[in-house]
Amino acid sequence: MPPAPGSNPSHPSFVELTPRIFSAKEHPITLEMIDRDALHVIKKLNNAGHSGYLVGGGVRDLYLGKTPKDFDISTDARPGQIRKLFPNSTIIGKRFRLVQVFFHRSKVIEVSTLRSLSEFDLEGPESVLAPNNTFGTLDQDAQRRDLTINSLFFDIRNKTIIDYVDGVGDLDKSIIRMVGEPNKRINRDPVRMMRAIRHSARNNFIIEEQTWTAICANHQKLALCPSSRLRDEMFKDLYSGSAAAWFELAVDSEIFFTLLPLYRKIFANHPTDSPHPRVFLSKLVSVLDRLLSETTGQKSVLLPDFFVLALLLIPWTEVKYHLFSQQQKGSALFQIAKRIRTDLDQDLGVQLNLRRSLRQETTALLTNLAVLLQHRHNDSWPKWLRNKSYFARASLLYSCYMEALSGNLVPVQQLEILPQISEEPRQPVHERESQRRGKPAFSSKSKGGIFGFRKK
Repeated sequence: MPPAPGSNPSHPSFVELTPRIFSAKEHPITLEMIDRDALHVIKKLNNAGHSGYLVGGGVRDLYLGKTPKDFDISTDARPGQIRKLFPNSTIIGKRFRLVQVFFHRSKVIEVSTLRSLSEFDLEGPESVLAPNNTFGTLDQDAQRRDLTINSLFFDIRNKTIIDYVDGVGDLDKSIIRMVGEPNKRINRDPVRMMRAIRHSARNNFIIEEQTWTAICANHQKLALCPSSRLRDEMFKDLYSGSAAAWFELAVDSEIFFTLLPLYRKIFANHPTDSPHPRVFLSKLVSVLDRLLSETTGQKSVLLPDFFVLALLLIPWTEVKYHLFSQQQKGSALFQIAKRIRTDLDQDLGVQLNLRRSLRQETTALLTNLAVLLQHRHNDSWPKWLRNKSYFARASLLYSCYMEALSGNLVPVQQLEILPQISEEPRQPVHERESQRRGKPAFSSKSKGGIFGFRKK
């Protein structure tokens, strides 16, 4: 493939690579495993004279025998050309524009133009999140991706995997490795550290030594990233079903303390003659994984953000305020609630850009858990407490607390109270993004209508 207009192969930062091509007989991926809408998009790009490839996590998961959550596509077509091919689409993005193609039931296929190596400009500024809006070639795009296992391309025309960075070898060896020099890649975008830990936790892969050393040395650079981005990435890991493995890696690398700084002193100053809060927190996160693996009827369990955050803050609340081990009533409990809220405002509200209502709901849930613990008798409560509006959500948190404490599993029947906890369950990131930016208009099927409006 010739260099894309605007790219500079002669630049000293550009290394032209020769890919290894894996034929259909050398890998397990078949066309039948690929989402039919993703196949439709790639075929339409190819029929229009463009190259289109399944990329990133979709190739990785299919190779590992998993069902991908997303089927992302890369192409040599520009965003405007893609948009013309797919009327049911919209262009999004500031640092780099990509196209979202919409299908039924809120399905979104993201199509990006191959990107260049401009972020590797050795003579340019070493700024975090440097601008990168130039288009490139297949090998350039592979070299600018975060991890080797996410840098693979699948070509449906000949059913081959195109590998520029030995990503297939790392998949076979169960290794997480950053593409390029880890310290520089992290400096350009510190969130890459979170992605490395995420894929290690989800796939039970080992993080390669040079990559791990760079993560541990640069964990504080996460604070340079937009707080809303850190919040979304952290909740993505907590809802992954592999939060327990993620937690251990995040603590060992100290990324956990950059995300949740209120735990740094709690972990460092714990008495040697008492159980370490890390142990109990690890059990709570394991409970979260189990809950998210359960189903009620045919639906998976969905938890609101404030519930997950409250679960995560139980050990911190106990160590700092003894909220659950000492009976606090009336005005004393009210004052502790105010102090918890102040701490959340100062230590997490800005750090993770948490909305005010979420901080308030988290504080209320923690204090209500204390009320339930004070009035429990053989895991039962007086009628006046059962009639409280907060009882449903607090009793579920109580069950999670007791499961972590004693190993008694939360009954699946109790998960049926979840609709009472939140009327707005968490949505996938791409769905929330689509709702913020608005979906494209579709022509009405009614005669004489246009863009969904009818003629009067």
